[in-house]
Amino acid sequence: IKEIADELASAERLDAELLAEAKRHGFSDVQIGEIRGLREDVVREVRHALGVRPVYKTVDTCAAEFAAKTPYFYSSYDEETEVAPRTKPAVIILGSGPNRIGQGIEFDYSCVHASFALSDAGFETVMVNCNPETVSTDYDTSDRLYFEPLTLEDVLEIVHAESLAGPIAGVVVQLGGQTPLGLSQALKDNGVPVVGTSPEAIHAAEDRGAFGRVLAEAGLPAPKHGTATTFAGAKAIADEIGYPVLVRPSYVLGGRGMEIVYDEARLESY
Repeated sequence: IKEIADELASAERLDAELLAEAKRHGFSDVQIGEIRGLREDVVREVRHALGVRPVYKTVDTCAAEFAAKTPYFYSSYDEETEVAPRTKPAVIILGSGPNRIGQGIEFDYSCVHASFALSDAGFETVMVNCNPETVSTDYDTSDRLYFEPLTLEDVLEIVHAESLAGPIAGVVVQLGGQTPLGLSQALKDNGVPVVGTSPEAIHAAEDRGAFGRVLAEAGLPAPKHGTATTFAGAKAIADEIGYPVLVRPSYVLGGRGMEIVYDEARLESY
């Protein structure tokens, strides 16, 4: 891996052979960009222009004893894909990934029921999740399952693979917790149809300042609040409101990074 990293750093240009070798050894576009001093999107554009894309292989959950009901896919920088064509429009649901503080099983529950509802509505359901210990990755939850990380690079490649297989009705990001929520705007910027809650609405709900303006414009009562990016700004707001104050960042769920602060010294350390 170090030899490939050194070659990426010293190569005069990125060619298809070097990129494919780096990808086979697990280098992401972000990591290649850091090594080369390039943005992630630039690396992706070069890689796509050179035709270096992953294909998807099937995990045979039945060990060839009988036909597997749900195709389980994983990516590989190989030659042939095993993603079969389809005729029904598909909806891709982004799962929640590993369970952790602020992102637990309740989001998986939401994704599962979304899959059931979309299937009843006549859509082919495609689940993207990297946690095998969830209901969303069970064989009877969706029509297709991708065991892939919930990163922009991986999701874009799955969308591309599914677009070659058949029509895509959209991607659902609102049910999997903070990880897919954080991808919503970037997916839209890359031309991916985000269905359900829009990236703009997600921003208005998750950005504390933006949400405060929504409340004010709607005339809805709310506790005194403010947004700050420096200690001085936070101190001024806390002095106006009065201690104790509840401090928390934007773009988090489940209380992550949240704290009740009782005095100025603790506010400064926060």
